[in-house]
Amino acid sequence: MALYQTAAGILDKLHRKEGAVKTLVYDSGYKNVRQLYALLCETLRFSPVLEDVITSAELLRGPKKLPLNLAKVLVYDLLFGKGLQCGGRWKATILAHRARLQAELAKLKVKKKVSSNQDLLTSMGGTTGGPALPRYVRVNTLKTSVSEVITYFTRKGYTYLGKARSIEEIGEFAQKRGKRFLQDLHIPDLLVFPSDTDFHKDSLYTAGHLILQDKASCLPALLLSPPVGAHVIDACAAPGNKTSHLAAILQNKGKVFAFDLDTKRLATMSTLLLRAGVTCQELANQDFLTINSSDPKYQKVHHILLDPSCSGSGMPDRMRTLDEEAESKQNERLEALSAFQSRALSHALSFPSVQNVVYSTCSVHQQENEDVVKNILEQHTDFRLVKALPSWPVRGLNTFPGSDCCLRASLSETLTNGFFVALFQRKNKDCKSSNTGKEQRVTDVKSTGIAPDEKQSSDSDDKSDTIHVPLKRKADHVENGKTKAKKPRKKKHKINKA
Repeated sequence: MALYQTAAGILDKLHRKEGAVKTLVYDSGYKNVRQLYALLCETLRFSPVLEDVITSAELLRGPKKLPLNLAKVLVYDLLFGKGLQCGGRWKATILAHRARLQAELAKLKVKKKVSSNQDLLTSMGGTTGGPALPRYVRVNTLKTSVSEVITYFTRKGYTYLGKARSIEEIGEFAQKRGKRFLQDLHIPDLLVFPSDTDFHKDSLYTAGHLILQDKASCLPALLLSPPVGAHVIDACAAPGNKTSHLAAILQNKGKVFAFDLDTKRLATMSTLLLRAGVTCQELANQDFLTINSSDPKYQKVHHILLDPSCSGSGMPDRMRTLDEEAESKQNERLEALSAFQSRALSHALSFPSVQNVVYSTCSVHQQENEDVVKNILEQHTDFRLVKALPSWPVRGLNTFPGSDCCLRASLSETLTNGFFVALFQRKNKDCKSSNTGKEQRVTDVKSTGIAPDEKQSSDSDDKSDTIHVPLKRKADHVENGKTKAKKPRKKKHKINKA
C-alpha cells in the first residue's frame, strides 16, 4: 500500500503547487523511484477519465471516505494498469466497487462514441503518448565499451541494427516492439532500444555498466568535452547522471567537483556514482552560488557544467499537471527562476581560469533559455557562444544574433525530453594545460567522436557549421587534414557473457 499512499501524497503536493513531479518523487524516499514515477505520470495523464468514473461510481461516498487522490491511483491501476498491487481495507473497498467502476468506464466510452482508452482520453482533454520516447541507454565506458555491450546483447538474442542514420529512423524504430537496438547517430556511447524495453533487472544495469539516461541529458557533458585529467565543476549535480558522464569522459582522471544543496538528492547521487565506478569526484552539500570563485582549490578548473533548477517544462505533458491557477502564476515563477539561473551562470563565468561553460535546462521557455543567454552575453563580453554540435537539427530561437549556436530538443522534433543547451567559451583562451596557441578547425569529430567520413552527407557541405576554436586535447589534433591516432585505451572490464 506504500506505493499508492506515497503517490497520493505527491498528487496532494502537486495540487498545492509544492514542486514538480520529478523533484517530489526523488524527495519522497520511496525505494522504487521508477515505479512511483510511472504510476504518477499515467495517473496524471488519465486524470479526466478517472475523475469522471470515480464520481459516477460514487466511490467516494460511504462511512469510510476514500481520499480522491488515493482513489485515483488505485482506480488507475485497477482499470488501466497492472492490477492492484496491495492489500488492506482500501483494496477491499476498490474491489467491492470493481464491477461498478468497469461499467461506468464502458458507459463513458459509449457516451463519447469511442472504443479505445486512448480515444476516450483524447475526447476528454487528456494527453496521449504522442511520439514514443525511445529507451536510451548510455554505455558507462568506465566499466565497459560499446562493442562489448553490443556483443552482450546480441548473445542475449537482440538484433543489432547498426548506427542510426537519422532521427526519423529512430522514430520509426521506437514505435516497434521486439529485441532489437541501434547506436545513436549523435552520441557514440548511446544505444537506442524500443520504448517498452526494461533494463532495471538486467545485470549490466545493476552492475553499473549501463546508465539509463535520456539522450538530451547526455548533451551537456558531451559538448563540454573536458580533456582527460582536467578539473571540472558540476555546479548543480544531483542526481548524478551528468556527473558520471563527465567522469567517463575524464576516464576517472583529474577531478569533478560536484555541488548540490539537496541532501537527499546528493545521497542518491553518491550511490549512483559508486555503482558507476566513479572515483574522481569530490561531492559537496553546498550551494554553488556560495563557492568562492577565487579559491585556489579551483584554479585548475577550466570547464564548468551548469544545469540549474528550472521549470521542468521540457518533460512530456503526461509528467506534469498544470491547471488554470498554475498557468496564471507561471510568469511570476519563470521570472524568479530566470533570475536565479542568470546569477548562477554569471557566477560560473566569474571563475578566473574557466574557459568553457555549458548552460543547460530541461525547459522549453525562452525566458529560461535564450533570454538568460542573451542577458549573460551582454554582461560578460569576454565570452562568446560556440556553435555546438552543428549537425543537431534544432537550434535556439531567433531572439538575438548568434542564438542558432544554442541547441533545443523536444519529443516531437528530436525524440527526447525538452531541453536547451548553450556552450560559452572565453574569447581570449589562455589555458596553460591544454592550449596550443593555435586555432584549428574542429568539426563534429570533436563533439561526437564521429569521424568526418561517418557524417551524413547533408552535413558535409555546410561550411557555416564549422567552428574555429583552440584545441583542448591531444586526441583532437588535426594536421594536414588527418587526425592523429589516439593512444590505446586501457583494457575494460570484460562482461560476463555466461
